[in-house]
Amino acid sequence: MSIPGFLNESSTDFSIPQHRDDMERALRTVALQLGRAYRLLIDGKALTADKTFQSINPSRKSQVIGEFPCADVEHVDQAVRAAERAFAAWSRVPAAERARILFESASEMRKRKNEFSAWLVNEVGKTWREADADTNEAIDFLEFYAREGLRYDGTHAVTPVAGERNGIVYIPLGVCAVIPPWNFPLAILVGMTSAAIVSGNTVVLKPSSDAPAIANRFAELMFSIGLPPGVLNLVTGAGSDIGDALVSHPRVRLLSFTGSKAVGLRINELAARPQPAQRWIKRVIAEMGGKDAIIVDRDADIDLAASGVVASAFGYQGQKCSACSRAVVDRAIYAEFVEKLQSLTDALRVGPADDYESDLGPVINERAMSTILDYIEIGRREGRLVSGGGDALPDSGYFIRPALIADVDSDARIAQEEIFGPVLAIMKARDFDQALTLANDTEYGLTGAVYTSDADKIERAKREFHVGNLYINRKCTGALVGAHPFGGFNMSGTCSKAGGRDYLLLYTQAKSIAEKIID
Repeated sequence: MSIPGFLNESSTDFSIPQHRDDMERALRTVALQLGRAYRLLIDGKALTADKTFQSINPSRKSQVIGEFPCADVEHVDQAVRAAERAFAAWSRVPAAERARILFESASEMRKRKNEFSAWLVNEVGKTWREADADTNEAIDFLEFYAREGLRYDGTHAVTPVAGERNGIVYIPLGVCAVIPPWNFPLAILVGMTSAAIVSGNTVVLKPSSDAPAIANRFAELMFSIGLPPGVLNLVTGAGSDIGDALVSHPRVRLLSFTGSKAVGLRINELAARPQPAQRWIKRVIAEMGGKDAIIVDRDADIDLAASGVVASAFGYQGQKCSACSRAVVDRAIYAEFVEKLQSLTDALRVGPADDYESDLGPVINERAMSTILDYIEIGRREGRLVSGGGDALPDSGYFIRPALIADVDSDARIAQEEIFGPVLAIMKARDFDQALTLANDTEYGLTGAVYTSDADKIERAKREFHVGNLYINRKCTGALVGAHPFGGFNMSGTCSKAGGRDYLLLYTQAKSIAEKIID
């Protein structure tokens, strides 16, 4: 069968009335499914637990998305053992069959795109466009990794040796624990899970407690396509209750995590300690935080740069590890640029995520809201609050007016600590040399952007701006699978590149085979 080349999924144009009507219909359909009780999914069986928790709509904090079981340590062990049993058969399933599961899952998700996006709108407060982008990326991961699975299963060149038939094959590792975040609860979850499965591994999936319904939707889709029981096992609950048990389990071979620096470092530390009966060094894939900067040079197109900074800082309420949280602006244009940022930011509409007119929805939960508001108060002391801050809709959900804080020094807390909310620190640079120094002056190294028309400065940024994903004259968010392999340096993670052609290497091990030719 001929498989066409990979192309990114197209965004939905909601300015077209029919597309808006379709999304409104999906939102109504999903609304009828809210509040149901869910189960753990282990070895193809739906299981209950003694305790439960609720997922809440952050736009309407009185609305329950669903009730979910709190898995315990015994459930984790059951899930790992089920995955280990399934691995014996799944690891030997031909790559073409494993890829078929992904291709057909992508096709089904494409048919139900608005439905999946509607779940994102409700459970994690993504606006229509942000939800659509999340679902598109999930489809892209399925399509891209299916093709990559076939490519890794092909022939790979080695140096020929007279009298031998030599080759190298890429084989799966074993049981993979997948721990995705709440901010891209479909795309990143699908990417990590599908990469493991198409490579021949089996999975224990522990989604964020802020986004368990979306994980259930994806698991149900995979099983409907024909994924065998035990290849994917779903356990829900607090990481503080079951996280250590999953990470430390001696039969887990690989840990794939996206989330905060603190949790990522703990996972890395626990995984490094061999357990009794453990026969391997565990592999850890960790995608962690960022404190991303956009440099705006005196030679930049100021209007283009201002719109790019606002989009990067406040898309999905700044709740992206790739978000711009620092704007480093040349002093020659600083005052003019801050004024333009203020105008664009003040025009943003904060409102419920299910409202098509909303530019910003809520932050994820009450704890996040409290933390972000505390940082804004810190910013008032460390700089000059130009715009925003404060509770936008106190009687509804977790809404914060996007905040601009100018005249911030590089050693300020709001310039160094990841806030994960709609807060932008604006810093003044005397020249491009200092701008690069300021941009690099954090422990992170995830994304960054430079706006300038100077070709020499662009080349310098390519060499000296130390980030995993660098963008020139465009925003620093919105990485596309295949086009912009994503992952950062330093405390931003283990330098993996999700959506890139070397990503499946992390889910496999290379086996060299040399056969002497006997006449």
